[in-house]
Amino acid sequence: MVTFIIHAVISVFAVMNPLGNVPIFLSLTEGTSVAEQRRIARKGILIAFVILTIFIVLGHIIFQVFGITVAAFRVAGGILIFGIAYNLMQAKHSHAHAPHPEEHVESAGKDDISVTPLAIPLIAGPGTIATVMGLSSGGSLVFHSIAVFIGVLIVLGGTYIIFYYSGWIHQHLGKTEMNVITRLMGLLLAIIAVQMAATGLGSLFPGLLHK
Repeated sequence: MVTFIIHAVISVFAVMNPLGNVPIFLSLTEGTSVAEQRRIARKGILIAFVILTIFIVLGHIIFQVFGITVAAFRVAGGILIFGIAYNLMQAKHSHAHAPHPEEHVESAGKDDISVTPLAIPLIAGPGTIATVMGLSSGGSLVFHSIAVFIGVLIVLGGTYIIFYYSGWIHQHLGKTEMNVITRLMGLLLAIIAVQMAATGLGSLFPGLLHK
């Protein structure tokens, strides 16, 4: 289980990319006190935790209701995650995991941005949801779900620490260093996406990858 938890942590951390999201978080909370920033971060992460937990627990039910196979989901999820990875490798923020300009402007007039755009899509965006659902729908449903749940807890805990010290991180990591981290996350995420899609294709077309 430890190996799979590590795999889950790396996968979720790469797609969530909390270090790369520090500038976005700071721009969303601009003009607020440090204490208020940390309160917003805490609330946003708690909401993201609830959202991701729902998809971990109910993911297989969603598959059954809509007649979706795990293999088909892994192919679709791999394509979605690869698109996010492609943008990260160019040090760009994917629209799937970053607020659109309209959302950014709208959030400036909100009293509470912890639900949107912070929890969704910045923390628990489509790519993160696809990743946790894909990982938790393995051969042993209970085993994989528990492992992914633990992995999500670890990543969200780390995300809170990163947002908690976001001001310090932004001061000590310049744009070049942030871009390097973002590109590394993108490369890692691309590998995970290809593997996810390949696993799905192998299940949909048995023997395709073993010829």
